[in-house]
Amino acid sequence: MKLVLEKGHQQSETSLIKQHASGCVFLFFVFTVVCALLYATLSWMWDDHRLPLSKIILQGDLKYVTAQDVQYAFAKLDHIGTFMSQDVDELQACVQNIPWVSHASIRKQWPDTIKVFLTEHQVQAIWNGQALIDADGIVFDGDPGLVHGDYPRLYGPENSGTEVLNMWREYNPLFQQAGLNISSLVLNERRAWQIILDNGIRLELGKESISERIKRFFMLYQYLGHDVEKVSYIDLRYDTGAAVGWFPQQDLGLNSTNDKNDR
Repeated sequence: MKLVLEKGHQQSETSLIKQHASGCVFLFFVFTVVCALLYATLSWMWDDHRLPLSKIILQGDLKYVTAQDVQYAFAKLDHIGTFMSQDVDELQACVQNIPWVSHASIRKQWPDTIKVFLTEHQVQAIWNGQALIDADGIVFDGDPGLVHGDYPRLYGPENSGTEVLNMWREYNPLFQQAGLNISSLVLNERRAWQIILDNGIRLELGKESISERIKRFFMLYQYLGHDVEKVSYIDLRYDTGAAVGWFPQQDLGLNSTNDKNDR
C-alpha cells in the first residue's frame, strides 16, 4: 500500500511538470506571434510606400507665402518619412526658414496629410534697402519689391533694427502733427542720426540731445514759412541754432556755433 501511494505521487508530479512545460511553450508561442505581428505592423507603418505624406493643406491669412514655397522648403529635406516616422518638429523648423514666415504650426492628419498653419511677418519698414523689418523689430529677407504701400526706409548697423524702428515710432507722430512724415531714418556707424522727410529736407541730428534738436527744427520750420520749399538740409548738430542748406547753391547759417562732428 505504501509503494502504490508513492508511485501515484510521482506520477502526479510528472503530470504537473508536463502541464507547466506545455503552458510555457504556449506562452512562448503567443509571445512570439505577438512580437511578429507588432514588428510587421510597425514595418508596414514605417514603409515609405505604405503611408507616404503626400498632401499639404496650407492655412492662415497669407499674402506672400504660397503652397509652392512650402513644397520647396520640404523638398530641401534629405528624406520625408511616413505618417508615423516623420518628426513634426523637423517639418516646422524647415517651414520656419521661409523668409516671410513669422510662426509655423504643423500637425499630421491620418493617413497622408500635413496641415501647415502659417503666420506672416507684418511689414513695418524697408530695412537697409534690401530687407524688411516687422512690427517686432525682426529683420527678415522678404523682397521689398513685393510689398504694397508707402513704407519708411530705415537704415542702421547690424542688430540695430529694433532701435531704429523704435526711434521712428517715437518721433514720426511729432512730424505728422506738422503735416510731415519721416520717409527715411538713418543710424550710421558712428551712432549719429539722420532724418529725411517726405518733403525732401534732410535733418542732421548727430548723437546727442535728439529731442531738443528736433524741437529746434520745428521752431525753425515755422520761422521759415514758405521759404521751407527752398531748403535742402538743416544741420542741427550745434549747441544752439542750426545751419540751413538752400537750393540751388545758397547756404544760410543760423547761430552756427561750436564744432559739430556728429555730436
